Amino acid sequence: MKQIEIDSGSGFCFGVTTAIKKAEEELEKGTPLYCLGDIVHNGRECERLKQLGLITINHDEFQQLHDVKVLLRAHGEPPETYEIARQNNIEIIDATCPVVLQLQKRIKREYDLTDEHGKQIVIYGKNGHAEVLGLVGQTEGKAIVIESLEEAKRLDFTKDIRLYSQTTKSLEEFCQITDYIQQHIEPGATFKSFDTICRQVANRMPNIRDFAKRHDLIFFVSGKKSSNGKILFGECLKVNPNSYLVDDPSEIDFSLLKHADTIGICGATSTPKWLMEACRQALLSHTD
Repeated sequence: MKQIEIDSGSGFCFGVTTAIKKAEEELEKGTPLYCLGDIVHNGRECERLKQLGLITINHDEFQQLHDVKVLLRAHGEPPETYEIARQNNIEIIDATCPVVLQLQKRIKREYDLTDEHGKQIVIYGKNGHAEVLGLVGQTEGKAIVIESLEEAKRLDFTKDIRLYSQTTKSLEEFCQITDYIQQHIEPGATFKSFDTICRQVANRMPNIRDFAKRHDLIFFVSGKKSSNGKILFGECLKVNPNSYLVDDPSEIDFSLLKHADTIGICGATSTPKWLMEACRQALLSHTD
């Protein structure tokens, strides 16, 4: 009999859980509710909430709305989004993750400080990611976004640098970037780094590596848009080459089961528990 285990540490993080709970509570009232962007980077969960009445819109559509309720997801938004809402009499249901909200405030405080030497506010994150757009918005678009250590090497080390991170990035690479800047900052320029990576996300990396090691075969359940999913799946692959990324049960290759006695199912911070359970049921239907 094959053993199939769902990782107890996988599934929605606190910020995503709160955003979805707020959406469900508002939808129960029966009034229209819009969401600015996908509430979570998981197509199946977005479809479930759509069936409950959630209307997902983009920023262009948001600007055309008046006198409605709009939910802001956990990723957060730049200041101009709140200004548009004020002008258009839009009621904001703010589900910005508290960790992201605190980071936005820290970056804005740094930006508002007197700057006489062309200080660079640098954000280690994914260009175009919703959270990063919200962070850059705190600096009127002036923050520098870097995606890797190689990009960090192109910074101006003759000027002050203040380094922050998108909350879901790799702690290991953030530390590498910090070390590199410390070693190369020029005399007369100052450098400060702020570890703003969410520990609820960062701690999943060692945990998911341990989980992946324990099984012959791993199915990592995640939407293709999930930045966090890509990072965590990469951690699985490092320790278990028999790891496979699937969006839902329909993508499972059941021929892989014949050489595996223990099968692990895990996922991203944007992966709902019910979807991992659906994958488990699909696997059970194809095992002895």
